[in-house]
Amino acid sequence: MAILVDKSSKVIVQGITGGAGKFHTERMLAYGTKIVAGTSPGKGGEKVLDIPVYDTVEECVANHDADTSVVFLPARFVMEAVIEAIYAGIKFVVVIPEHIPISDMMTVRKEAQKFGTIVLGGNTAGIITPGEANLGIMPDIAFKPGRVGTVSRSGSLTYYVADTLSRTGYGETTCVGLGGDPVLGSTFNDILALFEKDEKTKAVVMVGEIGGVYEEMAKTTIEKMSKPVIGMIGGIFAPPGKRMGHAGAIVEGEMGTAQSKLKALEEAGAHIAKTFLDIPKILEKFNI
Repeated sequence: MAILVDKSSKVIVQGITGGAGKFHTERMLAYGTKIVAGTSPGKGGEKVLDIPVYDTVEECVANHDADTSVVFLPARFVMEAVIEAIYAGIKFVVVIPEHIPISDMMTVRKEAQKFGTIVLGGNTAGIITPGEANLGIMPDIAFKPGRVGTVSRSGSLTYYVADTLSRTGYGETTCVGLGGDPVLGSTFNDILALFEKDEKTKAVVMVGEIGGVYEEMAKTTIEKMSKPVIGMIGGIFAPPGKRMGHAGAIVEGEMGTAQSKLKALEEAGAHIAKTFLDIPKILEKFNI
């Protein structure tokens, strides 16, 4: 099993004719992702990598029964694109671009909740269910099918965690990139709850970073979980007021420090990993 995407997902690429869209469509197809169509207003009727292009998402749904979208568009067009997908009946949208205006993402969240659509990102590396589907920009070499789920705000830390799990024989069920922008479509709470329900996922690795309160908010969900949750936080030595990579990765006053996040996770019952090699050592204790 997996969460959110698998080999049966019918995926469209919004922005398929652009440079990034075409490049990563080719990568996703090579992995085995079932990409059924793409959109690019004004270019309907064309083909990219033998994938039909339509002017609207509605046409993709009508002609191919699409249920999933990955967005490769400039940040200023993201809100309109995601809302179009939501209104067309798409139930899962992965938003790759970064620096999406906060007001735009607030609108996206409101519409997504209203129509029951799950949105990942913005500023996410994507999501991968090893051996089945890869949506976004994740390098598939790091991932192998297995029994541990991962959710992270950082793309690069996602790869390192997965590589550690793969090399130590645990592998992954699904690896989710939550995204690094200040306002996200989904939270740790949302993804942890999905992993809790997934029979194949035996444990979850959650990787946070400085800035915001998404990690602290996850405390209530972790407390209720029956599966082991391993927590890591990047940015322990980050200086206040300095943005560390992601738009949302900035400590402002006492809010969003690595220390406050680690404290919240530990109080919730998560097992804290200070290094990547701590992860398999913790998993050994649970005989999964």
